[in-house]
Amino acid sequence: MPSPRVRAPELEGRGWLNTGGRTQTLADFRGRFLLLDFWTFCCVNCLHVLDELRPLEAAYPEELVVVGVHSPKFVHEADPVALARAVERYGVHHPVLDDPDLVTWQAYTARAWPTLVLVDPEGYVVAQYAGEGHAHAIEALVGELIEEHRAKGTLQPGDSPYVPPVVEPTDLRFPAKAVPLPGGGVLVADAGHDQVVELGPAGEVRRRFEGFREPNGLCLLPAEVAAEVGYDVVVADTVHHQLRSIALASGEVGVLAGDGTQWFEGDGTSRLSSPWDVAWWRDRVWIAMAGVHQLWTFDPRTGAVDVVAGTTNEGLLDGPAREAWFAQTSGLAADGDRLWLADSETSSLRWLEPDGAPGDGLGVHTAVGTGLFDFGFRDGPADQALLQHPLGVTVLPDGSVAVADTYNGAVRRYDPASAQLGTLATGLAEPSGAFVDSVAGQLVVVESAAHRLTALPLGTAATAVDGFAHTTQRPVTEVAATLELVVSFAPPPGQKVDDRFGPASQLVVEATPPALLRDGGGRGTDLTRTLVLDPSVGEGVLHVAARAASCDAAGGEGAACRMHQQDWGVPVRLADGAAPRLVLPLGGAEA
Repeated sequence: MPSPRVRAPELEGRGWLNTGGRTQTLADFRGRFLLLDFWTFCCVNCLHVLDELRPLEAAYPEELVVVGVHSPKFVHEADPVALARAVERYGVHHPVLDDPDLVTWQAYTARAWPTLVLVDPEGYVVAQYAGEGHAHAIEALVGELIEEHRAKGTLQPGDSPYVPPVVEPTDLRFPAKAVPLPGGGVLVADAGHDQVVELGPAGEVRRRFEGFREPNGLCLLPAEVAAEVGYDVVVADTVHHQLRSIALASGEVGVLAGDGTQWFEGDGTSRLSSPWDVAWWRDRVWIAMAGVHQLWTFDPRTGAVDVVAGTTNEGLLDGPAREAWFAQTSGLAADGDRLWLADSETSSLRWLEPDGAPGDGLGVHTAVGTGLFDFGFRDGPADQALLQHPLGVTVLPDGSVAVADTYNGAVRRYDPASAQLGTLATGLAEPSGAFVDSVAGQLVVVESAAHRLTALPLGTAATAVDGFAHTTQRPVTEVAATLELVVSFAPPPGQKVDDRFGPASQLVVEATPPALLRDGGGRGTDLTRTLVLDPSVGEGVLHVAARAASCDAAGGEGAACRMHQQDWGVPVRLADGAAPRLVLPLGGAEA
């Protein structure tokens, strides 16, 4: 017997963006398919989905309306000005509902960023998906349902309510990182203009290098290496999922790694996933592969690309490099035997160094930060200090580390000798990187949201700030001590689960704190698992990572296969009489 149809809840929030100031209701979308995209602008997976949906929006311009529901994780993301900047920065070309209190998020029972919900022309929920890789499934389902609603007379095509914002022209637009050039001037990753820009000593634009999509990281090769390989700069071309090169003498831009397609499980190293920063360390280019929570390397002499740290699980776990967990690493800075890194989603400052660990002998350590949902603005001893989504790190002449504490609008200073964190500057507009100008005695900060570079005196003493501590406030799910975990998945129309070459799915379950999970943790291939939780621990976060593959039902040569994947961090609390079953929708139409 089919499940009863579920009416889509009303869209409620603080206001709307990209509608010319007009408030929208569900009734305004009646007669068309409505796809709700629950996102938050810190989340690289959400940014991937924005790009995945663009062809779908273009394919059904009159039959389908995409609405972004912005449900923030960080305090800064709840700022309406910051949200408006992010909507412009990431090219969101559809209406956006500002949902700072997660009212609509809860009404639609979203549990992960991103979550996609498809509503039919009559106002009923017909499908829900979590994570990336679902655009083709949604397109197949919409294509199938369009004929049904056209025959019923319930499909009434119309225009989108999207109204583009007015953008003032600037020389730089959301710059991400910058590096000084040996002969003077500065090279800037000008993400908002999809360019790399060379500035002269007075800040004037000398040259613009084209061919990028939201470039973020820049790495100048040592002169002897540049002479050998024929280019000077390696660029983390984030949205193209590539490393690119710039030869400064000729201005030529080339591709070094990545075929322009986002990496998914099983792709090897021929594809990349949102490389965010690059740095020269241990005779290679190190890559902050933010999209898969790993560190990779590139050898410019041989072209070899290797995975060197991280498991693709998102979180904060120290130890041997290949076993460590990272969380959207976005900034790198080398200092002798140490590679410093900013892990944005865990609001942490971490480092990598040789320490005799198994494998390549590299170990991962954390200086500041505790986990995915804890952040704030607090100075003092490193084990008590807090950051909020930092995107950049810079080694200072005295061996301390400047952190671009992006969502706190600050530059912080970490002293490895004393293990103390202080504050160098506040009131900055989303600083995302910095470099040392030793001639001028300045730290030059990339103020991304102010579209400029700002110089701070290097001799500034760090001050102590005791600002705030925060834990991401998401609804806590009450569960039983013995819990059946079900990750629901149904192949898209026209596809089937294909297990000819082994299991088509994978499920990984961990917990914070680890003691919460008595039994049922680890990796397996079944998307249903019984978990045993410890009542003496009482509450925590279940970390669930799932993926499933599907292929064209007809099979044969040229059959298309797709990977669907998502990570959840589900806050749970044990309670008497609570539900013994937790269902997480990876993807599929409503029964």
